[in-house]
Amino acid sequence: MPSPQALFFDVFGTCVDWRSAVEALVSQMVREKGCQIDSFAFADAWRARYQPAMQEIRAGRRSYADLDVLHRENLDATLREFGLTDRFDVHDRADLNKAWEKLTPWPDTVAGLSRLKSRFIIAPCSNGSIALMTRLSKFGNLPWDCILGAGLARAYKPDPQAYLRSCAALQLDPAEVMMVAAHNDDLAAARNAGLQTCFIPRTIEYGPDQTTDLRAESDWEIVARDLEDLALHLAC
Repeated sequence: MPSPQALFFDVFGTCVDWRSAVEALVSQMVREKGCQIDSFAFADAWRARYQPAMQEIRAGRRSYADLDVLHRENLDATLREFGLTDRFDVHDRADLNKAWEKLTPWPDTVAGLSRLKSRFIIAPCSNGSIALMTRLSKFGNLPWDCILGAGLARAYKPDPQAYLRSCAALQLDPAEVMMVAAHNDDLAAARNAGLQTCFIPRTIEYGPDQTTDLRAESDWEIVARDLEDLALHLAC
């Protein structure tokens, strides 16, 4: 395997624990409103609207909108689903939507990324907007060299343009880039676009009963335990 020049990373689930952080803010705000709900169920329901919202754009039924906009629309729908529409005003909703900017990195993330950065260009190739990724990186001390992905490409993964335009921004051929993700479908799309691939299992991303992406489902170039193990694979 030729050594890559750059490493691209999925962020939600791969680098950060979105579920616990979103649940914590939902739980806090709901308690302050005097409501009682299953806050993990709320976080899961909000996240479940993520792919369908992006699919409207991928399918050409809607023009591109940043993920911050889609998250807010999905929040409104989730509040309706849980009977909380009248309890959260516009300011509450704006505050709750910022949960996606304050996600906690997995324990190995910052140290692993720092080691990898010593040898490679590292960047998110996420469906998050440039604004969201920038604020999330500041919050979690994620040491990116630059912000790539959907906000730059104006296309949502697994659209190949999300990967290809990110490679082009660094003036690299796809074969010179490795995509790192905890999701087999993300890696399959990256491979189809010509990138190298690395699978990192995050077996509790969706909680203790997770049933998907528990293991590598193809012959990815690298399968690592976590980001620090990936650094060992790549001699960092």
